[in-house]
Amino acid sequence: MVKKEDKDKEILAEAYRQAVGTIDKCITPKGLYASGGEKGYKGVWSRDSFITLLCVSSLQDKKYQRVFERSLSTLAKAQGDHGQIPNAVLGFEGKKKQVDFGSIDSSLWFIIGHYVYKKVFGPKMFRRHKRKIKKALTWLSYQDIGEDGMLVQLPTTDWQDAFPHRYGKTLNTQALDYKVLRLIGELKKAKKLKEKVNLVEGTRLWNGDYYWAYRWKNHNKYKEIGEWFDSLGNLLAIIFDLADKKMANKILNHIKKKRIAFPYPIKTIDPPIKKGSPYWQDYYLDCDAGTPTHYSNGGIWPFIGGFYVLALIKTKKFKEAKRALMSLAKSNIKENSFPEWIDPISRKTHGVYQAWSAGVYIFAYDSLKKKRVLI
Repeated sequence: MVKKEDKDKEILAEAYRQAVGTIDKCITPKGLYASGGEKGYKGVWSRDSFITLLCVSSLQDKKYQRVFERSLSTLAKAQGDHGQIPNAVLGFEGKKKQVDFGSIDSSLWFIIGHYVYKKVFGPKMFRRHKRKIKKALTWLSYQDIGEDGMLVQLPTTDWQDAFPHRYGKTLNTQALDYKVLRLIGELKKAKKLKEKVNLVEGTRLWNGDYYWAYRWKNHNKYKEIGEWFDSLGNLLAIIFDLADKKMANKILNHIKKKRIAFPYPIKTIDPPIKKGSPYWQDYYLDCDAGTPTHYSNGGIWPFIGGFYVLALIKTKKFKEAKRALMSLAKSNIKENSFPEWIDPISRKTHGVYQAWSAGVYIFAYDSLKKKRVLI
């Protein structure tokens, strides 16, 4: 009889093999596509590319180094006149090239990507794009419209580009900016940002149990705050040290209490936004997010599930991390190989061969083996 431990190891290893195969399907001469296969997302997205590539860079494989370089170059060449890094560069499949902007996190991930490449493979690309990086940092500095050390964004200008209506000082962007400030050596600015997000009454996103998704104007007793749980933003806050140890444990306890990582890790937001909610916008009906528990409206996204495993590793919850990794492995190979998202009710998978779903799984797997987050 096969032991459960041996069976679990085989499932984890099989998911790893399929993850490598998925990423290989996304490698192109222009960089890493967001997903592979006939119906894949045929374009180089900044966030998808660099989340995936920083996750697999620890493998130090030449093929990943080369595609990392191509992704950096493709996005650097398409940089906007004012310094913004494109959300995506599209149209390589026999069509006219298109450059899509309107995204704040693309510039942040571009900078993080360069620093990770430099750490793993050396300074070549960093030197080549030094002026591009500086220009991107200048563009980001102009997004601090309050001159208070916190970046501000318009609605749907980060990875959740179709949903929800987040704006102003959003958690996801503050977590990424905190990481960038530390990478570039702006430690005083990073400390100030951490205080603003965690402590200062008029700007803090910390609510005592987890971080709010966003906040904007304060009008005496009236405030604009997204009180739902934003999974990726909260997990990045843990992994990038924006949250202290006590905060990190409270966030993870909230996830457990509300079963946000069930049946697989992890739902994008909790609770889903329904019609009639003060957070509802009618344009949600124009995409899958118009249905609660679908797509980014409380659907399960495996790439965020990988960050959940990393957050558990970061807080030394290794047994929980192993269980979460097993659940993530099963979700990634149960139907479509490395799907984009999963319906938490029907458990039906949507999409296939998603680069970041595969990349973050590999990173979580390798980080758990070494019992530390490899970033």
